[in-house]
Amino acid sequence: MNMHTARAAFGVDSLKSILGISVLAIRWDDAVALLARLIAERRFTKVSFLNAHNANVAYTDPVFAEALDDFLILPDGVGVDLAAKLLYGTWFPDNLNGTDFIPAFLQASARPLTVGLLGATQANAEAASKKLAALALQHRFVVIHDGYFSPAEEPAIVDRIARLRPDVLLVAMGVPRQELWIARHIDARHCTLPIAVGALLDFLSGAVPRAPLWMRRLRLEWLFRLWIEPSRLWRRYVVGNPVFLWRVVGQKFLGRPAPARSGRGAGH
Repeated sequence: MNMHTARAAFGVDSLKSILGISVLAIRWDDAVALLARLIAERRFTKVSFLNAHNANVAYTDPVFAEALDDFLILPDGVGVDLAAKLLYGTWFPDNLNGTDFIPAFLQASARPLTVGLLGATQANAEAASKKLAALALQHRFVVIHDGYFSPAEEPAIVDRIARLRPDVLLVAMGVPRQELWIARHIDARHCTLPIAVGALLDFLSGAVPRAPLWMRRLRLEWLFRLWIEPSRLWRRYVVGNPVFLWRVVGQKFLGRPAPARSGRGAGH
């Protein structure tokens, strides 16, 4: 299932275009049920999340924007929520950020699954695997490889995934590498749901701390992350967030979804 089949399944109003990226507007429980159904039916579906940062990346990277067309995209964070409110007059029904949603989805899935982990450091991936196994005892978690491999190592990694054929493959390599890697290497022969999860394995391992719950409830987790890693994240948040909102304003009033998509069909 990509966003075009999602449109047919959920209706045109279920999709909101943010800077040219179609995002599924769906409640938390419905998203859990959707992913469970896709696995049960073995319907190969690439899954990712849209936040202000990767919307900005897609805005200037046509290869990334093109790849996202074939993903089921869920909304992540206050930035895209503000964009939805500005563009469509309504918020997304729920914030389906992968850091919270993916563990909750795995906990809620009663059917035993095989879950592959690819990315982060080996230590963080192993620690994340143990954390997930404790959260969701019914599943089998397998670390495929860390995220620091050369192109020469890719065939062996892809072959290992194909031999394991997990129900879910969590790919944690950062944006846009993880989505592009999935698009180029993973199909129905390898798994059912490849999911681009960003820093999820680092968070689960405890190597990168989460914001306190009160900050998450106030939608200020980005501010906590900026405080923890200012040198790495200041451009993403201090520069990127205002740029994202300015581009959304341009979409609303000038009808410009994204230069990376110029020349492509308006309904794409």
